[in-house]
Amino acid sequence: MRTYIQDVWNKCDLTAIALFTLALGCRMFPASYNVGRAVMAIDFMVFTLRLIHIFAVHKQLGPKIIILGKMMKDVFFFLFFLAVWLLAYGVANQALLYSYDPRPDWIFRRVFYRPCQITYVDKLVEVACTNNATLIEAGEEPCLSTYANWLVVILLVIYLLFTNIVLVNLLIAMFSYTFSKVQEHSDTYWKFQRYNLIKEYHSRPCLAPPFIILSHLHLFIKRCFRQIPSVKSQHFVLELRGKKASCLNTWEAIQKENLLSAQAKRQRESDTVRIKSTSVKVDSVLKQMVEIRDHDRRLRLLETELSALPTQHSPIFDFVSLSQLEYCCSALSWMTDALSQSDLIKSSRLPSAPQR
Repeated sequence: MRTYIQDVWNKCDLTAIALFTLALGCRMFPASYNVGRAVMAIDFMVFTLRLIHIFAVHKQLGPKIIILGKMMKDVFFFLFFLAVWLLAYGVANQALLYSYDPRPDWIFRRVFYRPCQITYVDKLVEVACTNNATLIEAGEEPCLSTYANWLVVILLVIYLLFTNIVLVNLLIAMFSYTFSKVQEHSDTYWKFQRYNLIKEYHSRPCLAPPFIILSHLHLFIKRCFRQIPSVKSQHFVLELRGKKASCLNTWEAIQKENLLSAQAKRQRESDTVRIKSTSVKVDSVLKQMVEIRDHDRRLRLLETELSALPTQHSPIFDFVSLSQLEYCCSALSWMTDALSQSDLIKSSRLPSAPQR
């Protein structure tokens, strides 16, 4: 029962059934017939609003139902703040305009009703009024106190400023935050709603009221007399084995890859990632330019040194250059002979380099 009560739509069902029972009992007696009629009208509204749950299957309308439910919580907080201000202003207005009124019902009416309707401004000047307690209790309107009309106007301005500007804008901001928060994960909300709705209607009898009594009688006979277990409870299993388990794992892997690819795509398209990638590319280009400049500097230095080599007349340098040249010539001649005479490759040897 505790799990059943946690669902909002089940609470709606219980409320509708309770109102229908109350209205049916009131209509049985002539004295409470009109009361039962009014309760029936309210019960019809509850039953009609219950049909909203059917739209949870729709991909676009399903998340909107979640948004409406969360916005109702925002409205509750808004009404709480509004009631505090309404009570504070209503009591001050009643105390300033009416110095004496022994009727409690009229006091509560002016405290709560008039600030909502803002009609007391037109009634600051009353013609038919009295200060006699007996006449006031008989139904006459008490006279207004005119000594603090300026203070009443100031309080009116403050009340309208706070309620119509601050609280209304706060409510709009709360609605915007709730809408953006749910709309961001609308697909996830819709899938959960669709699964819960399919599971709920799968477990229910196939016939609609009032023919549902036949389904209940059929289930009673199957369970109690024929001892036939329920087959519907096996359709939604918690553990899968064999081929079904492998199919489920494959489906989960595909969904995971789709989710990761979508997240990576959103991350790549974000402005922060684009700025970071651009900065990395610019840094790499600057680094390559520095390396190119370094290579150019080294090549110029090497060209300068090579251009200066022929002007030098060092005997050691001439000896080293000639010996290296002779070694290269002998090596090239050996390679030519080896390629031309393939049968003498193994017996041939590379001549040793000349000693410096």
